[in-house]
Amino acid sequence: MNFIYILILVLLLVAELIYFRIADRFNIIDKPNERSSHSTIVLRGGGIIFLIGAWVWSAFFGVEYPWFLAGLTLVAGVSFVDDIRSLPDSVRLVAQFAAAAMAFYQLDILHWSMWWIVLVALIVYVGATNVINFMDGINGITAGYSLAVLLPLAALNADNEYVAQSLIFTTIIAAIVFCLFNFRPKGKAKCFAGDVGSIGIAFIMLFLLGNVIIKTEDITWLIFLLVYGVDGCLTIIHRIMLHENLGEAHRKHAYQIMANELKIGHVKVTLLYMAMQLAVSLGFVYLCPNTALCHWMYLIGALAVLAIVYVLFMKKYYHLHEEYLNSLKK
Repeated sequence: MNFIYILILVLLLVAELIYFRIADRFNIIDKPNERSSHSTIVLRGGGIIFLIGAWVWSAFFGVEYPWFLAGLTLVAGVSFVDDIRSLPDSVRLVAQFAAAAMAFYQLDILHWSMWWIVLVALIVYVGATNVINFMDGINGITAGYSLAVLLPLAALNADNEYVAQSLIFTTIIAAIVFCLFNFRPKGKAKCFAGDVGSIGIAFIMLFLLGNVIIKTEDITWLIFLLVYGVDGCLTIIHRIMLHENLGEAHRKHAYQIMANELKIGHVKVTLLYMAMQLAVSLGFVYLCPNTALCHWMYLIGALAVLAIVYVLFMKKYYHLHEEYLNSLKK
């Protein structure tokens, strides 16, 4: 079995290098914009390795989740096209909802008898996918944070097998391969994930967590995404309070202010987010008794702490971002 994972690592590494040749040949690049934390042109779409990883996993271990694989291929494929040539929001949303419906069918929760619950769950699934996508703004954060989600999930899954452990391991390998080329200081990344990467890994992680939630009948396992959730959702609320167009590019996330206004290195910011999520997740798995009351108390407590830290951080440092915006008007 270990040989298989070594072979998968080699195959994914070769696939990523081949993609770089293709991206360079067809000028698939990421140009800096108002949201960017980089100032140079970099190859885009390196996160396609997560989709390739899922295909490779199916080739080695069988097509255990065909509808999941179909949904991932659809949403990552549309996102890849969007990386190359911008698509209308309506096209991307239709693809995301269709892909989420395929994942729900795979999870066996697409039932008309509970249509309103399914509808709410679809909205949450697609919303969470886009929040994870919005958080992709500095080197290493997408793959690094993914590892901080996948490693505790693999530890949890080792005892109960809520979902195929081989899929988790293969996704971890894909994240490590991507880290080799992206988890680097500012200006030194070989490639960026692109929407194909951030949307793709979001879809995979949500599907994996969906299996755990359904089989344990415990929604608090979403705590594995809590750090991203707090930053992403509170930033959206902040932008609504500022009467901003949520569809416009921005640099208001806490991690962006750390990297841009406070000049903290990308690697350091990513490691901070990874450490916070690992601490929250591992504490939940190993320190919290497996009871509903404890799970909810831990979740609410962790949510409150992270939310307070976010608000205090913004109160102290957000003015630096306002100064940056004012400088652009001069």
